[in-house]
Amino acid sequence: MKALSIIQHTSADYLGLMEDHFEGRRIRFHYVRPFTEDGKVPEPSAMRDGLMLMGGGPWGSAGVRDVPTLEEEIKLTRAYLMYGKPVIGIGLGAQILALAADGDSKPSDYRFDVEYASRCDPGALNGYLPARYPNAVFMRDKPIPPSYAKVLAEDASGDPALFQIGDNSFGFSGHPGFKLAMAEDLIMEFDEIPDETTEQLAVLRQSKRQIEDALVPIMTGLIQMTGLMQK
Repeated sequence: MKALSIIQHTSADYLGLMEDHFEGRRIRFHYVRPFTEDGKVPEPSAMRDGLMLMGGGPWGSAGVRDVPTLEEEIKLTRAYLMYGKPVIGIGLGAQILALAADGDSKPSDYRFDVEYASRCDPGALNGYLPARYPNAVFMRDKPIPPSYAKVLAEDASGDPALFQIGDNSFGFSGHPGFKLAMAEDLIMEFDEIPDETTEQLAVLRQSKRQIEDALVPIMTGLIQMTGLMQK
């Protein structure tokens, strides 16, 4: 069985609906919580079969309110990339992936948006990425993928919604398995609240079925491209 290390930046942002898809494929995952009293970012010597970097709520990476473990996570992500191991970044995690791959991040207001992303590449995620899918973004700042990255989907503003680094690493601006309870917990966990939160909660509630349906092909393609089921 393959195993993933999953770095959380807040207790409210976790795999969500993605958990069942990993468990159904017998892919193990272990949450790492550096923000807790005894938590810390793993050393590169403790690498598993893959790395996931979750969102961070109000934490960003472009100098306004950087996550405290930013440098350690960039170092760890670079190690995974150097060894050819898959990395999946979501929200803040996508920013960290971009930075580790010699890209950048840019300042952007803390926001909560539930819009749609549009596929740019028909072969994205081995052909499984839907042409249009819900993109639930709960994030400060934005990732800037390196010039050699493939942009697989764009959001309504034309920014990368999904990009690929190398053969097996991916950055999502939105959480493909986002749940209403996760948004509610993020709102309660921090004093800072994005604009139009009430309206976006209503949109997220209405999008529940679409998110679930889109996640099925997204996870199929993601698992194939990352090789997490290969012996």
